[in-house]
Amino acid sequence: MDYAHDRLADALAAQYVTGTLRHGARRRFESLLTGHPTLRGAVHDWQERLMPLAASVTPVPPPPRVWRAIEGRLWPDAKGTHGAQPIGAAAGWWQRLGLWRGLSGLATAAVLVLTVALVRTPPAVPPIVVVLEGQAGTPAAGATFVASVSGDGQAMVMQPVSATLALQSDRVLELWSVPPQGAPRSLGLVSASGATVLPRSRLPETLLKGGTAALAVSVEPPGGSPTGAPTGPVVFAGKLRI
Repeated sequence: MDYAHDRLADALAAQYVTGTLRHGARRRFESLLTGHPTLRGAVHDWQERLMPLAASVTPVPPPPRVWRAIEGRLWPDAKGTHGAQPIGAAAGWWQRLGLWRGLSGLATAAVLVLTVALVRTPPAVPPIVVVLEGQAGTPAAGATFVASVSGDGQAMVMQPVSATLALQSDRVLELWSVPPQGAPRSLGLVSASGATVLPRSRLPETLLKGGTAALAVSVEPPGGSPTGAPTGPVVFAGKLRI
């Protein structure tokens, strides 16, 4: 995959900075940052756009009851300033053998729970990104779509990342799964100006098992192709590399 591609770098950087790029995909992206100036520049640009929003949020100090609750959890035997024995006068709580036994037991339990979780939880599979380029000689030349397929094949998100295609009012965009051999299969209509989420029910069972060689977008009449095959020009196309 060409990570130096400006549009792809911008799309991935946006997901990284906003936190929607997660698990294995995020770790892989971070490992690529040191060797790809285009990715680093895209991340910096998105941080510059979004970080000022955080500065406008006024810090909110926790109310006193939160600290009292924390003290109550940490030192349940201490009565505070309202009881018979002030917290400050409590004898060396950090020296209490029972406290450390309790903490040790909690730590051991936490380790056991974490171990079980790591054994039972399968590793996250990073999503697969497909760049669909606007085809030369069509109105989509110079535009780009990005398809992000979850690693388990449960969903796909189609998102235009550059100049959108100006469609006539009586035309729509339809997405196709193109197999290595045979006729393409319709995956449904997609938006020309915003994100479209395609659930598992609309994706081929063999999408990530070699059953799809490429994705393509054609221009169709309202409601989509009436024949089950592309009837208008194919304006976007991109190979699926697993």
